[in-house]
Amino acid sequence: MQTEKVINYIVSWLKDYATNAKMNGFVIGISGGIDSAVTSTLCAKTGLDLLCLEMPIHQAPNQIGRASRHIDWLQKNFDKVKSLEVNLTPVFDNLVAALPKVENEEDRFMTLANTRARLRMTSLYYFAALDKYLVAGTGNKVEDFGVGFYTKYGDGGVDLSPIADLLKTEVWEIARVLGINEEIISAAPTDGLWGDDRTDEDQIGASYPELEWAMAMSDKNKTIEDFTGREKEVFGIYKKFNNANKHKMNPIPVCTIPNALK
Repeated sequence: MQTEKVINYIVSWLKDYATNAKMNGFVIGISGGIDSAVTSTLCAKTGLDLLCLEMPIHQAPNQIGRASRHIDWLQKNFDKVKSLEVNLTPVFDNLVAALPKVENEEDRFMTLANTRARLRMTSLYYFAALDKYLVAGTGNKVEDFGVGFYTKYGDGGVDLSPIADLLKTEVWEIARVLGINEEIISAAPTDGLWGDDRTDEDQIGASYPELEWAMAMSDKNKTIEDFTGREKEVFGIYKKFNNANKHKMNPIPVCTIPNALK
C-alpha cells in the first residue's frame, strides 16, 4: 500500500465531502482504539473543525486513559480540535432500571451492550446537529463488510466512513505513519461495549489477520471443504458471522408494491 498517498487521498476526500455538503467539520467518538485514533487524525488533518467526544459507560480505565491521551496529542498537533466528555453511565443505568426484566439474562446482556453503542450514536448526532458537523464512522473493511462486527444504528449509524475500504492491518500501517501513540497501536482491539477488558478476538474467535485471509478466500468463492485445521476453523468463523450479519451489511428491505395493486 502507498501509505502516504492513501492518507492524502482520504484527507482530501473528507475535506471535499464536508465542503460540498456545506458542513463545518466532523464529530467522532474516541474510544482509545486504533480505528477511532486513525479516523480522528485523518479528520484533523483536513484543517476543519473536529469535535472529539469521550462517552464512557462503565468504561474500563485503560480505555479512558488511551482516549484522553490521544485527544491531548491531537490538540497539540492540530488546530481546531475540541474535546468534550459526556458521561453516559447515569443515562444507561436509568434506562436499564426502566426496562422490564427478561427470563434470559444472557440475551439481555448482549442487547444492553448494543444499547451502549446506540446511546453514543444519539449523542454524536446531538452535537453534530448543533454545530453542522458530520458524524465520522470508524469501521474498517473487515468489520463493516466482512463479519459485520458493529451495532446496527449504533457505531454503524454515521454520515461517512473514511476507513471502511481499509483492512485492519492497513489501518495499523497508516497509524504508524501518522504517528499515533504506540500504546494505541499495540492495544488489543476491543469494541468497549462490555465494561471489561474482553477483546474483539475473544468475542469473534479469530484475529483480524485471520479474518482478512478468510474474507479474501470467500471473495474467491472458496468453501469450507477447501481447508483443514485452523484454516477451516477460521473460515467457518468468518462465514458464520458474515451470514448472520447480512441484515447489517445489505440495504434495508423495501416491500415494493406491484403496479397492478396501486
